[in-house]
Amino acid sequence: MPAVINISAYKFAPLTDLKTLRQQLIADCRAWGLKGTILLSTEGINLFVAGLAADIDRLLASLRSVPGLEMLEPKISESEDQPFTRMLVKIKKEIIAFGVPGIDPARQPAPRISATELKRWLDEGRAVTLLDTRNDFEVHLGTFRNALPIGIQHFRDFPAAIDKLPRPSAEQPMVTFCTGGIRCEKAAPFLLQQGFQHVYQLDGGILKYFEECGSEHYDGECFVFDKRVGLATDLEETGRGLCFVCQRVLSAEEVADPHYVEGVSCPHCFRTPQEQQELTLAEHRLRLKQVTAPLPGSVPKDNYRPLKIHARHDGWQILEFLCDVLGHLPREEWQSRCAAGNVVDAEHRPVVETQIVHPGEQYYTCERLQIEPEVNGDIGILYEDAALIVLNKPVPLPMHPSGRFNRNTLQSILREVYAPQKPRPAHRLDANTSGVAVFTRKASFAQILQPQFERGEVQKVYLARVQGTPMAKHFECRAAIGTSTGHCGARIIDEENGLPAHTEFELSRSFEDGTTLLKVTPYTGRTNQIRVHLWYLGLPIVGDPMYRPNRELGEVQTLGRDDQPLCLHAWKLTFTHPQDQKLVTFEAPPPGWGE
Repeated sequence: MPAVINISAYKFAPLTDLKTLRQQLIADCRAWGLKGTILLSTEGINLFVAGLAADIDRLLASLRSVPGLEMLEPKISESEDQPFTRMLVKIKKEIIAFGVPGIDPARQPAPRISATELKRWLDEGRAVTLLDTRNDFEVHLGTFRNALPIGIQHFRDFPAAIDKLPRPSAEQPMVTFCTGGIRCEKAAPFLLQQGFQHVYQLDGGILKYFEECGSEHYDGECFVFDKRVGLATDLEETGRGLCFVCQRVLSAEEVADPHYVEGVSCPHCFRTPQEQQELTLAEHRLRLKQVTAPLPGSVPKDNYRPLKIHARHDGWQILEFLCDVLGHLPREEWQSRCAAGNVVDAEHRPVVETQIVHPGEQYYTCERLQIEPEVNGDIGILYEDAALIVLNKPVPLPMHPSGRFNRNTLQSILREVYAPQKPRPAHRLDANTSGVAVFTRKASFAQILQPQFERGEVQKVYLARVQGTPMAKHFECRAAIGTSTGHCGARIIDEENGLPAHTEFELSRSFEDGTTLLKVTPYTGRTNQIRVHLWYLGLPIVGDPMYRPNRELGEVQTLGRDDQPLCLHAWKLTFTHPQDQKLVTFEAPPPGWGE
């Protein structure tokens, strides 16, 4: 098999009509079977391309026909295999990212020093500062003896690192170097701009030095940005590898290690499944703290509330639809909102009140620059895997967007933490109820787990601290609960028309203040079931703002951040895992009132 010819080249020159040049290069390179990357900019060209010798010659002839690139001279090496997987031609702002305006290598270059001249200086023992402008991981693989590393992870960090450089004496020259010279085209002029004197750039970089001078005064290898990774001083491949996960340069032995899987792991970053799960969990816990400090809803932002059109509203005007489904607001209010552009379609475009709606369409009402009520952001992650996120939900904190709460909800917060995934709740907990809350990472897992809750197959145990003392250690309530909401959204007992509800209670501990701690097992899942049943039995939950003593109903649904908490805690939850179909139990430590 003929050898693969590898070329690297750059040229700072004013280029124009970049889109046409790009299209021509893409077509030619594909026709010639070349692979690699070519970067084009108004400041010049930078390329790394490999292919057969005749095809490389065609490319160079084509490039040298471009005004400004007539003198383009590549560095050439050979390899047994093609080091690139595809051919890319990109238009960039800069051919090497630097981000400092006013650096113009084409018109104002720094002085150059040839490889042979630098070797002569070093042979003579001349005092010279050798400045390695490359990234730390490149320097680690090899550099000139006694060279000074700049200490950066990316070349765009070079300008900020200059202040940390020791200033050589006025008479001592400084020679900058990099792999092929392109970084020094900007680094050296920048150093001169910053007041350094006698700055030179090594013409052709390390690769040109290897070609002309071999290994003299250089220790190790030279990192290259392709599959060859490392080149020895004779420009031959060394068998090195690069971990694209942790950016470690790997020895041939490390590449042969079973923990090296290209694009996945290497011996340095390999983690067992358990270690990886623990690491990911720690990252999500940190991210959770970042997302909730400050709370997302504390920053003013437009709040869009979704409205889905159902079959019975087909052909209605949107004003009539709004008055029908949100009749708690007067017609004049909706007319005013439509006129102000605060009713919008799925693309967030304002709609007029006469807009005709159809089933399946989505509209939104918009409340401008809303600051949401404060909630408790002290969320604990109890467990997570590929299917589930299990949390210890604090109070008060709504589970999902509704009413005054949008961003300050558990679902919205989790979607920021776990983006791009969109976790969804597998069940419901009141905003005022703490404890175990389960979210699924994907819709497919939700479709398996949610029906378990709907069919009553999930075993739930709550803790509740109530006012008063029950007459028996074990007791139950089977009173039916109404389907409609009454005063301030409250549900009440409705033995004639309500839905069957069953809750069992066990006395756990009595306190001197006349309150009692109960273990509660609900066998059905009616809205506010535990709260309503205990209220009905004359044992209202401590801190309940709605179901109050003496069968009174309160005026508040969601407690404030500083209010006395509702003493109801989802303690334990047992269900069949949606992925491996094994029975699992999760437990949230009791709050202080339940210990």
